[in-house]
Amino acid sequence: MDQRRIVDTTFRVRYAETDAMGVVYHANYLVWFEVGRGDHFRACGQDYGEWEKQGYYLPVSEVHARYHAPAHYGDSVIVRTWLEEAQSRSVTLGYEVVDASSRARLVTGWTKHICIDHEGRACRLPAELRRLWEEQ
Repeated sequence: MDQRRIVDTTFRVRYAETDAMGVVYHANYLVWFEVGRGDHFRACGQDYGEWEKQGYYLPVSEVHARYHAPAHYGDSVIVRTWLEEAQSRSVTLGYEVVDASSRARLVTGWTKHICIDHEGRACRLPAELRRLWEEQ
């Protein structure tokens, strides 16, 4: 990858995340993207809960996932997360899920988030967030 700040989150696949064949159910990768996103924000010195207290929310407006290989129950995986793009009212984060042992690519994807206020109206990202991402 390039000079972007990439935050790695490592964990083991839990039984509840798999289907009857022991393969991770596809929608769970989106949950893993969320885990990576939270860790990325915290690594950048930000906390999503604090933004909500200030009246800012970042719901997902678009999502994409490409499945390259399956993960299985008990596998150790790494979710790699980085800022893809920040605009005045939206942010896009990129993700790569890899097997922690082999480093095989399992899933790649991105999520786009629109900034809204407590009334659900689109608004500008808070200045401190824009500054944080401009520094990356």
